[in-house]
Amino acid sequence: MGPTASGHDMSSTDQTTLVGLPGARGFALAILTALIVLAVPGPQSLPPEGQRMAAIFAVVLVLWVTEAVPVAVTALLAVVLQPMFRVGDLPTAFSTFISPVFFFVLAMFVIAQAFISSGLDRRFALWLLDKAGTDSRRVVLVFMGGTALVSTIMSDVPATAIFMAVSLGLLEKMGLTPGKSSFAKALMIGIPFAALIGGVATPAGSSINILGIFFIQEYGDVTVRFLDWMVIGIPMVLVMLPLSVWVLLRWYPPEMTTVTAVGNVPSERAQLGPVTAKEWRVLVILATMIVLWISSTWVEALDVVLVSMVGAIAMFLPGMQLFTWKEAERGIGWEALLMVGGVTSIGAASVETGLAQWLVDGSLGGLESWGAVSIVALVSAFTVVIHLALPIGPVINSVLIPPLALLALSTGQNPALYALPVAFTASCAFLLPLDAVPLVTYGKGYYRMLDMFVPGAVVSLVWVVLITALLVVLGPIVGLL
Repeated sequence: MGPTASGHDMSSTDQTTLVGLPGARGFALAILTALIVLAVPGPQSLPPEGQRMAAIFAVVLVLWVTEAVPVAVTALLAVVLQPMFRVGDLPTAFSTFISPVFFFVLAMFVIAQAFISSGLDRRFALWLLDKAGTDSRRVVLVFMGGTALVSTIMSDVPATAIFMAVSLGLLEKMGLTPGKSSFAKALMIGIPFAALIGGVATPAGSSINILGIFFIQEYGDVTVRFLDWMVIGIPMVLVMLPLSVWVLLRWYPPEMTTVTAVGNVPSERAQLGPVTAKEWRVLVILATMIVLWISSTWVEALDVVLVSMVGAIAMFLPGMQLFTWKEAERGIGWEALLMVGGVTSIGAASVETGLAQWLVDGSLGGLESWGAVSIVALVSAFTVVIHLALPIGPVINSVLIPPLALLALSTGQNPALYALPVAFTASCAFLLPLDAVPLVTYGKGYYRMLDMFVPGAVVSLVWVVLITALLVVLGPIVGLL
């Protein structure tokens, strides 16, 4: 699996299947889209450099969605096109390419590899299967609960991939035909749903969260502390996870009451033996990181990215013997790292050229006259819908958060009121399997694209209502609004 958007992994085959465009056609579409953007007379409110930046955005987005060229190459192209299209100089483009988010994603890939290399992933999955028993509905619940729990401190795609691998073995043992089993649909849609939901529990749950916090700090001068985020994120998970389980089981009720294929789980757990010294070392490092992450709420020096980097470095200290750098290197999603850099670079350029402000003014103009509830609800709903056009969480953050934060400052309102709904809802990708997280399971063929839409629409609607209520009620308590 090759990593892509927002630290997510997807294979090129899965993505090409999704859009139906081979490389040459996708590349031609990117060029054609850019030419159309440049040829059509731009509105007076959009500066010429903003229109040229829109053409760059069009090229990059089409290439990322179709994967006509490798994701990493498109990320680099996003940088070199800026001086070529005269929207910024190369040193500035490169200086905005590297950000704290870049190093956070790097650290989290190392930590995820430690979780897998030590065998904790298999031990945890088998423990959950043992707890699930043979009730089919309980199996779906336990798989989704486990995925959500792991996703709170691990990027969404590794969490999805871990539980997908276990679930595929289960489905194969049961002899279920891809596309025909209601149980398999609920399970394979439920795992990415749970990863996306669990990922908003803490800032460390997704690079999307860290990127959103970075943009809010950069353009809104508002610091979202670790525990502040959790005050909103934890209730989101506690409500959304059981709701999504209920919705999926309601829409796709299992065709069997019991799952007999899990019968050999106790013996497999017994073969693993007690927790090894290597597993204990990983657990101690992870537990220490969580404590330090939470402590960063009060101790400014304990930056979330700093703690993540120190935790990743600790994995290689003498005596740890967890894995070699070569092994870690194979687990690092270099495409994801470069894509994060490309997103932050074009995000900064879109602000400098006026493109981001024009997009927000055109889509969400007049927000300053609305009440807090209406602003949060509208911005959240808009962020959900825009996933259909911009199916990449970091891109949504880079397009919406900077101009919304600047708009709030210009009108004397708290930038967090405008920007936090985007930061949270950028992970709300439940309508279609266009985001990289659902694409992990979509490529296995157990459900079709539109199978996600109705349950995903219900979950998305509740998400908008819930995030609005939580931000308006709890936001002021922690000083965010």
